[in-house]
Amino acid sequence: MTEAYIYDAIRTPRGKGRKDGSLHEATAVKLSADMLNGIVERNNLAEGGSQIEDVIWGNVTQIGEQGACLARSAVLYSDLNETVPGVSINRFCASGLEAVNMAANQVRGGAGSAYIAGGVESMSRVPMGMDGGAIAVDPYLAMKAYFVPQGISSDIIATKYGFTRDDCDAYAVESQKRAAAATKAGVFNGSRLAVKDQNGLELLAVDEQIRPTDMQGLGGLRASFKDMGETMPGFDAIALMKYPELERINHVHHAGNSSAISDGSAAVLIGNKEFGETNGLKPRARIRSTAKIGTDPTIMLTGPVPVTEKILRESGMAIGDIDLFEVNEAFASVVLRFMTYFDVDHGKLNVNGGAIAMGHPLGATGAMILGTLLDEMEASDKETGLATLCIGSGMGAATIIERV
Repeated sequence: MTEAYIYDAIRTPRGKGRKDGSLHEATAVKLSADMLNGIVERNNLAEGGSQIEDVIWGNVTQIGEQGACLARSAVLYSDLNETVPGVSINRFCASGLEAVNMAANQVRGGAGSAYIAGGVESMSRVPMGMDGGAIAVDPYLAMKAYFVPQGISSDIIATKYGFTRDDCDAYAVESQKRAAAATKAGVFNGSRLAVKDQNGLELLAVDEQIRPTDMQGLGGLRASFKDMGETMPGFDAIALMKYPELERINHVHHAGNSSAISDGSAAVLIGNKEFGETNGLKPRARIRSTAKIGTDPTIMLTGPVPVTEKILRESGMAIGDIDLFEVNEAFASVVLRFMTYFDVDHGKLNVNGGAIAMGHPLGATGAMILGTLLDEMEASDKETGLATLCIGSGMGAATIIERV
């Protein structure tokens, strides 16, 4: 089988996913095109990147200006050659990582020598949930799947596995500290490209939502999902129908220990050995294995555990063979469950903070955390890394990379 290599990985800063956020005026198409241009320019790809077989692009809320095959729109908006096609995919929060995995597996199978993969989300312009979706609005499916919103799912995880409000808040405080320290030390500078407007004026150069946080400050925040759980439409009652062994749902998550709504985009250049040799590029890592899995749709966010078990089994590895981990911080309980299940030292996981501090632009985050993982592997001279995300409606995705 042909090997698939990562040649480059870049991202925008994450902006506040609100109308007062610095990236609000930049559309998802523009953010995507900026990343496509950035990859081509940084790697001196000739003829508008005409060697690229395809652009595989994740975005979650595929409606309005993020609809109509945003990937192809981004190619046409960018300076890439019009001969480069594009395809948009949606695996919810793992869309960006799934795009990379699909590209890698295409290269492995011999379907083209190089791909640009990644994703985007402009949550300030196209709000989450704007596209509807049968899992939430079709009564038959919602009842069959015991549907509850993700925030309720995160609280089910905390309740089921015994994570307290203090546990989740302490994790969030550490994420903020790590992200702030990494930013101050310039950890992200090599891969994070500033976003500029049409006139060349800088909109945002650093991640916008990192802020000083302590336990006292978080302690004053009200649980975000308590009302929707306990009053109409009474999602706690649905959860307890599915998990009767739980006496009640403990609502421990809030804005401070959950991922921040954000705007942003990321791109990864994937190719075979010959592509690198032709373009004078040195591979940074080999994609060793990819995996995805379906999980319980009610608790929904536990996917990182079984998908990690699957990818380790299929690659012939053990958890101790992984030097560094990136587990998306959708909610604090998601990462706490991963760490306790595998007994992973926090010193090896999300060492530069994560989505609680910097934000979670849905379709882009998977590609972002893979790039962050690779950067840290190089900086700390580690050999292997695993990136994984929980996914809406009950799924998980993972990727193992090895430095070359």
